[in-house]
Formats: sequence, C-alpha cells, structure tokens
Amino acid sequence: MADNKLRLCVLICLISIISSSSLIPSATTYVSSNIPDPFGKLSSSFYETRCPGALQIIKAAITSAVENDRRLGASLLRLHFHDCFVQGCDASVLLKDTPDFKGEQNARPNANSLRGYEIVEAVKALLEIRCPQVVSCADILAVAARDSVVALGGPFWLVPLGRRDSKTANLNAANSDLPSPFLDLKGLIDAFYKKGFSAEEMVALSGAHTIGKSKCAVYRSRIYNESNIDSDYKISLQATCPNIGNDNYLSPLDTTTPDTFDNGFYKALLYNKGLLHSDQQLYNGGYGSTDKQVSDYANNVALLGLDFANAMIKMGNLSPLTGNQGEIRKYCSNVNKV
Repeated sequence: MADNKLRLCVLICLISIISSSSLIPSATTYVSSNIPDPFGKLSSSFYETRCPGALQIIKAAITSAVENDRRLGASLLRLHFHDCFVQGCDASVLLKDTPDFKGEQNARPNANSLRGYEIVEAVKALLEIRCPQVVSCADILAVAARDSVVALGGPFWLVPLGRRDSKTANLNAANSDLPSPFLDLKGLIDAFYKKGFSAEEMVALSGAHTIGKSKCAVYRSRIYNESNIDSDYKISLQATCPNIGNDNYLSPLDTTTPDTFDNGFYKALLYNKGLLHSDQQLYNGGYGSTDKQVSDYANNVALLGLDFANAMIKMGNLSPLTGNQGEIRKYCSNVNKV
C-alpha cells in the first residue's frame, strides 16, 4: 500500500511539470477513425480547445505507470472493455459502492479482478487542476486503453472523444453481459453479437489477451479436464496451479511475450497453448470458423494491429453519453454531489 501511494505521489509530481508539447505517437500502426460514429458527436479533436494538453497529460501518466508495472497496461485496457460492455462507455465501472448505491465493481467478472482504478483517479486529479470538470472519466478510460497498448508496443489509433459520465451503474448487466472465460465459440460470438460486433471483430478484440494474466482458479478446469491443450504446457501450469489451492496464482495469457502487445497470443493458439477455455475456442486445429483469422494474425502482426485498432474504435462508440446527458464527474469513483 505504501509503495502504491509513493508511486502515485511520484507520478503526480512528474506530470505537474509536463509541457504542452504535441503528442508524437510511437507505435507500430497508425489508424484514423474511419468508422462512422452512429451518434455523430464524438470527435478526436474534442479537447483541443476545451482542454489543451489533456491528451498529453493522460499519455505521460499512463506511460509512466505502465513502465513501472507492465501488467497495468492490460488492466487499463480491460477496464475500458468492462466499462463499454455494460450500459455503454460511460465510466459506470469506476463508481464505488456506497450505503445507498450498488455499482459494478463487485460483479462476478470484476470483483478482486479489475485493477487500475487508482491510476485513473490520479490522472483525473491532474486534469481537474488543468481544466476543472471538463474531461470525462469515460474519455480518460478510452484514451488510457489506447496509450496502454501503445506503451506495450501495440498500434496507435485516434480515439473519438466527447463522452460524458453516467450517474448510474448496472450490477445485473455486469454479471450477465461480460463474456465469461468459460464460453465456447458460439457463446463468444453471441456475446459480442449482442453488442453489435461480428465474429471477426470478436477475434480481433481477443488480441487484448496478448498481454495480461489470469488466475489459477479461472484456468484450472482447462488444465485438468480438457484435451485440446499441449501436454508440456499443461504440466507446467499444473506445477503452480494444483487441483485445490493457490487460486490466485497468476499465469500469463501469452507465455512468450507477456508484456508486449504483439501476435504471440495467436501463435500460441496454433499449438494448443491457449490459457483460458475461451481462448483456445478461437482455434480448433484448422476446422473452426475462426481458425483462418487466428492463423492470419499469427502470421501478420500488422494485420492484427489494424483490425484491433478499428475494433477498439468501434467499441469506444458503444452507447456513449453525449451533449447534456450524464455529467462530468469531479471524482471518477463517485457521482457529483448535488
């Protein structure tokens, strides 16, 4: 706890001296938002006059945080995903429970799993100094996800901005709408179709699993009960994830390059080395409906970068609050006091 507080203090001190110099992307792919926004209100230039330098502040803070903790990049990307798949990209996932309010953080897919809240709150505090109640928490999540991917070597894309923050959350939807790691391929396709994504876009978004880790309790059933798993890989996982106990032990989703956004995740699937049941469902030995796409990504990292970036832009357009809807929270973890 003390180390986390010290890290945040150092982070805030460093960011306070950031200049407002222009952002120079350092990424493998640059993608412009060529996907029509069904709401017609989000724009990548939304803060250019409203809060000059806002994107530079977010980038510097996220880059510093990810350099200190590489896993945090995957966590911030996952926060954005878990936000958008529940009542849209409105920062509802950041709202903490209170005696009178039940948020989404203790939903089954989120409890003791999501992380990075304190980084988002630290970034928000910096932006409140620069431009009080101008930059939404929902936009911070969207930009932080992009900057996390870039910090880990992945593609850059222009993030459409102008989202506002919700005053509500939806615990039931968080329990029902977030795809489970135990789903089969049809279940995955259906879960993403419900949010407007094609099977191809689902496979592209699964590229998020080229970074990050999962708990033993989540992949235990796969390594003890499934046959479509490499035998040596299975034995190595069983050494640290026994039948009973060690539930919180973390294993990387991509064993070869777990801290780099690349196509290692898809390469592993070709050899039955998907950590989660849902991961390996994407590739079925050349006979599955998504097998060719997995193979294409395994052989072409540039193609993955392009498709992933475009799918992320589309995801960021899921039911955003705009105009006078919602609010701009002063603190991301709580709605504004009336």
